Amino acid sequence: MKRIGMLTSGGDCQALNAAMRGVVKGLSENVDELEVYGFLNGYKGLIYGDYRLLTSADFSGILTKGGTILGSSRQPFKQMRVPDANGLDKVEAMKATYHKLNLDCLVILGGNGTQKTANLLREEGLNIIHLPKTIDNDIYGTDVTFGFQSAINIATDCIDCIHTTAASHNRVFIVEVMGHKVGWLTLYAGVAGGADIILLPEIPYDIEKVIAAIDKRTKAGKGFTILAVAEGAISKEDAALSKKEYKEKVAKRKYPSVSYEIADRIFKETGVEVRVTVPGHTQRGGSPCPYDRVLCTRLGSAAAKAIMDENYGNMVAMVNGRIKYVPLGDVAGKLKTVDPNDQMIKEAKRIGISFGD
Repeated sequence: MKRIGMLTSGGDCQALNAAMRGVVKGLSENVDELEVYGFLNGYKGLIYGDYRLLTSADFSGILTKGGTILGSSRQPFKQMRVPDANGLDKVEAMKATYHKLNLDCLVILGGNGTQKTANLLREEGLNIIHLPKTIDNDIYGTDVTFGFQSAINIATDCIDCIHTTAASHNRVFIVEVMGHKVGWLTLYAGVAGGADIILLPEIPYDIEKVIAAIDKRTKAGKGFTILAVAEGAISKEDAALSKKEYKEKVAKRKYPSVSYEIADRIFKETGVEVRVTVPGHTQRGGSPCPYDRVLCTRLGSAAAKAIMDENYGNMVAMVNGRIKYVPLGDVAGKLKTVDPNDQMIKEAKRIGISFGD
């Protein structure tokens, strides 16, 4: 008999259901009796005891279904030790729910903030397995997170569609891709979509270098330029500010996002028309791509094995194409960023892509 709990926390992505399915199918095929409790809306469900007993029917037909059948919410890690409005100790409440249901393990699917709380619960004595989910691909200790490839496909398709209208109107187009702190998604979608300029949070840009790259294309007879800009892209001037100074500047910013600021600067200095496209949450939506379906099936199956082996306290990672169990204490709180000297950056620059530096 195995009793497990499952929850999905943070921003949703396309392959959460596929990952949960992998865990449950892996267990149901190998244990005599299985009870699965799904906590609704992320850690909220665990805190306030909002859950339901799931059956095999709940996991049938969800391999291709985006979003999450359990619902999700954002519960900042820094607030987990802070009592709620009614004075409830959230950590003690989560532990009480876990023990009330007599769970053997809690399977947590989520990104960096989710992982930090998962590690906190591990430190509090609960049996935890974490599955790495985020379209940002920024979780340390795994080569790839599920949701990343599906989001690449959508962001790339957006850039592909912009190409035809950009060529028709001889304009500069900016496609703003998700990614506040890291630029993996912008980098891959930008290269795949044939963007001429890619701006990432890890490589502060010089607006004059960006404009020079546009001018170079114009002089070469290219009638349009496409920029793939991460929502967290930052100028060299802003990168030199302290965190406090930068936050204050962003709070006073008159633009909806950095892409509109870049567009305004380009127009003022060149007179060239600039249009901004923000695909936004469409990058999280839709059905998971085949790659993510395979990845989630493997990660879910590996999580099931860890539960059967009572190998708890780990993130199930993919490293060099193979499953690896990585201790949560070794990776929680760490961010996997794009190295400005990464081989892929050098290769992109070699074919003429500008990174504004």
